[in-house]
Amino acid sequence: MLNVAIIIGSVREGRFGPVVADWFVEQAKASGQVALDVIDLAEVDLPLVMPASVPPAPQMTELSRRLHAADAFVFVTPEYNRSFPASVKNVIDWHYTEWQAKPVGLISYGSMSGGQHAIQALRAVFAELHAVTIRETISFVHPWNQFGEDGRHLDPSAPEQAARALLDQLGWWARALKNARAEHPYGS
Repeated sequence: MLNVAIIIGSVREGRFGPVVADWFVEQAKASGQVALDVIDLAEVDLPLVMPASVPPAPQMTELSRRLHAADAFVFVTPEYNRSFPASVKNVIDWHYTEWQAKPVGLISYGSMSGGQHAIQALRAVFAELHAVTIRETISFVHPWNQFGEDGRHLDPSAPEQAARALLDQLGWWARALKNARAEHPYGS
């Protein structure tokens, strides 16, 4: 089993991220190939001030452990002002080695672009951190019109197919990179 951390990026009141994340969790569970750890940034005490030296803030110990244990990541992010929210950048910047030589899947949502500007911005950030963003993504344009009150997608065929493609690629990269890290630790 691969350990996949699903990170809900929005911390805004009235956010839609948990609906999208819950939908994806159901898709991932159906694959039967991953153990999931859902990390909701609205529930994490992310400090805003970073110390000059690198030791993590005491409240970050558990989060750092969870990120380190992940074989792969999936970020569920909205698009704010043609990019991703500050909460996502904050969690990324507080960590470094946790992301290295691991794959990152990206799920976005928003209005006209469906969050694609956020995805493109995250690709550049993760490349700098030596993480691999996978090609397949999931993007929801006006998601509040696509999900019912029960959190289920109203027309699930295409999104479920996209989820399978994302999970297949994420699994391939996670296994390949996990084996490579075991054989030759990254950066050594």
